[in-house]
Amino acid sequence: MSSAPLPKALHPVVQAVTDRIRARSATTRAAYLAQVQAMRNRPRGFDRMGCANIAHTTAPMPKRDQIRIVSERTPHIGVVTAYNDMLSAHTPYATYPAVIADEARKRGATMQVAGGVPAMCDGITQGLPGMELSLFSRDVIAQGAAVGLSHDVFDCALMLGVCDKIVPGLLIGALHFGHLPTVFVPAGPMTSGLSNSAKAKVREEAAKGNVGRDELLKAEQAAYHGVGTCTFYGTANSNQMLLEAMGLHVPGSAFVQPAGADGGALREALTREAVGLALQAPPIGELVDERCIVNAMVALLCTGGSTNHLIHWVAVARAAGISINWDDFAELSDAVPLVARVYPNGTADVNEFQAAGGPGFVIGDMIDGGFMHADVRTVSPAGFAAYRTIPSLADEKLQWKTVAEHAPDRSAFDSIVRSIHQDSGPFSLQSGLKLLRGEIGRACIKVSAVPDDRHVVQAAAKVFNDQDEVLAAFKSGELEAFARAHAAHSGHGAKELSPSEGGVIVVVRFQGPAANGMPELHKLTPPLAVLQAKGLSVALVTDGRMSGASGKVPAAIHLSPEGLRGGGVAKVRDGDVIRVDCVAGTLSLVGGSLDGRDAAQRASEAPGSLGRGLFNNFRANVASAEEGACSW
Repeated sequence: MSSAPLPKALHPVVQAVTDRIRARSATTRAAYLAQVQAMRNRPRGFDRMGCANIAHTTAPMPKRDQIRIVSERTPHIGVVTAYNDMLSAHTPYATYPAVIADEARKRGATMQVAGGVPAMCDGITQGLPGMELSLFSRDVIAQGAAVGLSHDVFDCALMLGVCDKIVPGLLIGALHFGHLPTVFVPAGPMTSGLSNSAKAKVREEAAKGNVGRDELLKAEQAAYHGVGTCTFYGTANSNQMLLEAMGLHVPGSAFVQPAGADGGALREALTREAVGLALQAPPIGELVDERCIVNAMVALLCTGGSTNHLIHWVAVARAAGISINWDDFAELSDAVPLVARVYPNGTADVNEFQAAGGPGFVIGDMIDGGFMHADVRTVSPAGFAAYRTIPSLADEKLQWKTVAEHAPDRSAFDSIVRSIHQDSGPFSLQSGLKLLRGEIGRACIKVSAVPDDRHVVQAAAKVFNDQDEVLAAFKSGELEAFARAHAAHSGHGAKELSPSEGGVIVVVRFQGPAANGMPELHKLTPPLAVLQAKGLSVALVTDGRMSGASGKVPAAIHLSPEGLRGGGVAKVRDGDVIRVDCVAGTLSLVGGSLDGRDAAQRASEAPGSLGRGLFNNFRANVASAEEGACSW
């Protein structure tokens, strides 16, 4: 792999945040590392097991592998897979175990699939009751990974998963077995179909009633048309960017397609390389330290990634004995530049992002600018410098190129990625995520895809208890009528507010983790975008989540405390004037106060369905969104 220039001195804000996290986490991190070390110091698994235990373990294995494990003491690899063919991104994993087993034998090792974990697709359950299980599926996946690894016979592990809750769940599970060297193995994005921008336009036309179900379905199937991850930069693809920045992948493997022009040869070569790295990598619990977590946070911010990770990475850090919070994200966000624009933050999809240099470009730029810790350990023996390169095949052998070698004409990609060192500079000197604070609560907002003149929205509130109520009010015309009737309170723009044709702050409460599992409310984006396109000032305020694909409508989400637990969102009433100010970082009530108001009570809970009752303990015991929505 190519050598990299010496990195610039670490940015003072990045250093300060890292130091604060390290100090805050000193006790819990020390206890975690002591546990990792104690587990590492035990005898090898097959040496400490009884004969019956060994016999049960090796019974399904070929005789030659039984002999190698016991007599030759070969390294034994455990694979945890999220394979199913409900998810396009996970369908390629069907063939991975055979490839991994073959490569393991070639490298003098053995392998078993330790277990499978559930993997649900938010695209399938979006707006439906099943979505109420989605967030909690992360902790179920972590538990499933732990069950698989609890057989405790493995010398290292490979984690097979890509999408929204799956990667955080696998990572949390892996960190609870932090003594094991662990490599994450991606499957890559599907080929580009109907552009994400075109798809969004059809959705908006459907919301207006100008497009029927047949045409809408045709557009959706043209966008989501094959195996691999969806091509927008949502939570799934943000996962892959963060894993690259944490050094837990084979370098540059995130966005290589399952079966590209080479028929999947590069993808298979990278999977085989993952086996070799797992056999020599340090324990994952040692790799994932404060610097590694900060690198992941920076990667999220500088690419305008999914807001879901303001929840997930708090939980991931906690699993490694590290305490981070939204204030850390906010401070980094003010210092870290935005260097990538991938839909919904731009028009490019992840395949175009990869062609422009992808994670290799971003990581290299952040290292050179002093925004990432360059001295972290990784699963690659070449260190973090290896992650600023891009993989390819030459004579059927893996090689890594620099970004310049991969795409010499950088000007062709100026609308997708911009170096902090080029004349035009980054897209923005600040990143795409903001923390909002005020009497209504603490919320996050993704501003990288929101036009500058929508970074401040002030309007009268219209309060709803679920997204179905919002959709019904939009279809009936009630929501638009409300917005136009409250023109005197409405305005937008970073400067002095001026009256517009009207506006509305749509407040959707009782959508937090304790209330109903914090479902994504992405189906609200098309109708609210329609109102915004009519010249109305529109924003969403909710204790629920939005998809990683959320875009041009300002959405203050993840409100903490949530409404069910007495948060300010449960005290807002119809007609209250709310100001969502991404410039000042505030979420406030204008000309009034929530003091002395009783919190609204949710109507009686709907009966459990689709297994919802199985998650009662999760909802009863879950932490707030800002605390990672952890159920453990």
